[in-house]
Amino acid sequence: MRPSQNQHPPPTIDIIIPTYNGAALLPPCLDALRTQTRQDFLVTVVDDGSSDDTLALLAQHYPAVQVVQMPHNRGLAAAVNAGLQATTAPYVVLLNNDTEADPHWLAALIGALERHPHYAFAASKLLLHSERGRLHSTGDYYRPNGVPDSRGVWQPDRGQYDALSEVFGPCAAAAAYRRSVLVQLAQGGHVLDEDLIMYCEDVDLNLRARLHGYRTLYVPQAVVYHRLSATGGGTLASYYCGRNFLLVWLKNMPRTDLVQAAPALVVAQLRFVVHSLWHIREAAARARLRGQLAGLGHAPQFWRKRRQQQAVLHIQRDPAWLTRWLPERTKSK
Repeated sequence: MRPSQNQHPPPTIDIIIPTYNGAALLPPCLDALRTQTRQDFLVTVVDDGSSDDTLALLAQHYPAVQVVQMPHNRGLAAAVNAGLQATTAPYVVLLNNDTEADPHWLAALIGALERHPHYAFAASKLLLHSERGRLHSTGDYYRPNGVPDSRGVWQPDRGQYDALSEVFGPCAAAAAYRRSVLVQLAQGGHVLDEDLIMYCEDVDLNLRARLHGYRTLYVPQAVVYHRLSATGGGTLASYYCGRNFLLVWLKNMPRTDLVQAAPALVVAQLRFVVHSLWHIREAAARARLRGQLAGLGHAPQFWRKRRQQQAVLHIQRDPAWLTRWLPERTKSK
């Protein structure tokens, strides 16, 4: 998993795995990488200030893995950026620590980008680890109201998404990127927006990529099983989704679409408020409300980011740049 530069050429692929207190999750993830049919890669685990046995585990059982140790917990976006800064391969793969990849996953994912040079990103077929016949993501999409979602989520896998196809963007739980494109999309030296901290940082990246005209290919043969929020989830996910849905929309919605999409954003945000108030006794509902309030507090900061970003954007003027990716049931609403 870590070719010696004295014996082998530099790796073609950097696999970056951010982790926080993930010692119990990492072995199945890393063991699955040992069985990949394609081995021209370097694994970099970014430890985001863990207090468990992660570092000891890696040193004892996975000495070939490169480790980047964060001095303290800073969130997933900062951890991924640290991994990107510590690596140089032309292809970058982001992989969650709560995943288990099929042996042919990497060969299929990177092979698709090699065969299709007009695509910048590649999306895996994510299945639930506990229900291997049920989908988690076959590529992500984004609604004009600021609510992202995953294509095929929770559906039984009946082969309905088994065609190689273009999607809006990949879920970063298992996605491949051309490093040259990530360099072009970096803002202030960072590929992921560290002010988002965690959750929706990949949505923000997908939106920036689309607005620059970069495209994503979904590769159904690239199969990964996902334990789904084994590290985060719960109130943490509720808080940051409540916070970041608004902030990502403010930062990225183009001026030409802003007025038309704003009412849908307001309605979506109010629906979240009503739902949270109805379930106010639940910790996740209270966390989402706190997140929405925090989002309002950060809105001026992200509006400034928007002005800086849109000053340099060359927006792809496809009039259906968002709605063409929505599933049929969403389009009809």
